[in-house]
Amino acid sequence: MSKYKVNITGIDTSSLKVLTKPEIDELMHLYKMGDEEAKTQIINGNLKLVLSIINKYNNGKNDMNDLFQIGCVGLIKAVENFDESYGVMFSTYAVPLILGEVKRYIRDSTSIRITRSVRDRAYQIMKYKDEYLTIHGVEPTNDEIIKDLEITEYELANAMDSLKEPVSIYEPIYNDGGDTIYILDQLADKKELEEKKDDLIQLRKALTKLRKREKDILIDRYIIGKTQMELASEMGVSQAQISRIEKTAINNMKKLIR
Repeated sequence: MSKYKVNITGIDTSSLKVLTKPEIDELMHLYKMGDEEAKTQIINGNLKLVLSIINKYNNGKNDMNDLFQIGCVGLIKAVENFDESYGVMFSTYAVPLILGEVKRYIRDSTSIRITRSVRDRAYQIMKYKDEYLTIHGVEPTNDEIIKDLEITEYELANAMDSLKEPVSIYEPIYNDGGDTIYILDQLADKKELEEKKDDLIQLRKALTKLRKREKDILIDRYIIGKTQMELASEMGVSQAQISRIEKTAINNMKKLIR
């Protein structure tokens, strides 16, 4: 069984040949000398690389035949533009090109429309990252991208967010064998937020009316997250005293809120 189980029409993916580095180097040399058959062999010998990349998108939402063809476009571009002087393995050079083609296809195929300016900015950033990776062997940091492309942090974040694949609100995010929790369950309820805001205002007002020691202990316990033992050590008193002050402070808060 193939490591990358992707069903592609008309291709037995489990029997695809994988070229070794010396074989690729030799074929690449022949291709640069004008041997088109060598180019075909390089492409066929790296189809599993395409499969390994598109496998992460094998989630039932994408047509894997289409993704495979798009990935092959990226592979062909990699073969045509690869230069041994880059000092990296062919696969290292090819991966970002293949992935870039696949991501662009998925983004452009989504029902969510991205503005032309944001899309162009995303293309510019992806091209820069591909070129930087080819030259330096590592991806550029956000600071380097912002500086070299003369863009703001917001423009970078906005452009990169546009590349992300949309997720259904009914996508399950947790299941412990019981009830499944979906993204929809985590979305904010505006009415509930308004009610919580009112409660927060009342709590803040009540907190200002407490004695300083009671207020300090409640803040340390429930906002900063300190334990009663930690507070007892800091204040030079027993844990029992901290517990009593905390209990009294909570009761006073309840009275003030009522």
